[in-house]
Amino acid sequence: MPGTRFDHIAIGLQLIADAPATLVGVLGGQPDKGMNRPAFTWATWRFAGGGVVEILEPAGRDGFMHRFLASRGPGIHHVTFTVPSLAAACARARAQGYQIVGFDDSDPGWKEAFLHPKQAQGIVVQLAESSGDGEPRRPPPPGPPDPPPPVTLVGLRLAARSREGARRQWERVLEGTASEGAGGELIYRWPDSPMRLVVEIDDAAAEGPVAIEIASDRAVALPDGPHPVLGAVFRRVTPGDA
Repeated sequence: MPGTRFDHIAIGLQLIADAPATLVGVLGGQPDKGMNRPAFTWATWRFAGGGVVEILEPAGRDGFMHRFLASRGPGIHHVTFTVPSLAAACARARAQGYQIVGFDDSDPGWKEAFLHPKQAQGIVVQLAESSGDGEPRRPPPPGPPDPPPPVTLVGLRLAARSREGARRQWERVLEGTASEGAGGELIYRWPDSPMRLVVEIDDAAAEGPVAIEIASDRAVALPDGPHPVLGAVFRRVTPGDA
């Protein structure tokens, strides 16, 4: 049975329709799927190697996405890990001192729960048990014609104040395999995932996402800082570093 998998990186925006200009027109992402839910709408794009970015758009008059965008603006909202057993993953998290929020097993095709960012190093962590069944999906909004070749979505870089905290979360709860980078950062990989997660350790840092890391053999026109529409920082890494 497949184990824990780093499934996708989610970004919150006011309008999903604003995303394809960059995700498709600049990064070459391929439209994947989407769905309307009562509190939000989501859509995903897939990149070379299998990495996935999800865009979340608020729906209704109030909800978690309205609150997120009002307080932080557009940017990275969460990371999703699929697990063989949601109950077992939640038990591991509780054993390590985490509080589980948003537990919902009402849909047998998609059971989910979350680690709160106040406990989870500045980012929402979604745990999901998926059977692959569920409601029909719809395609995301179309992107610009004649997009460039897709970049590789290498993964996500985060900052954490404690090496022990990073190991507790990404190894003991989420079962990542760790190696150490040249700068002392912890690099986590999962056997069935095309993406990795890199954790910079700095006891004075503001914990949370630092950058979405990409790799490409072609030129990619992206700003050095936060993207003016997507909010996230995209950082290019060389294939050897990936």
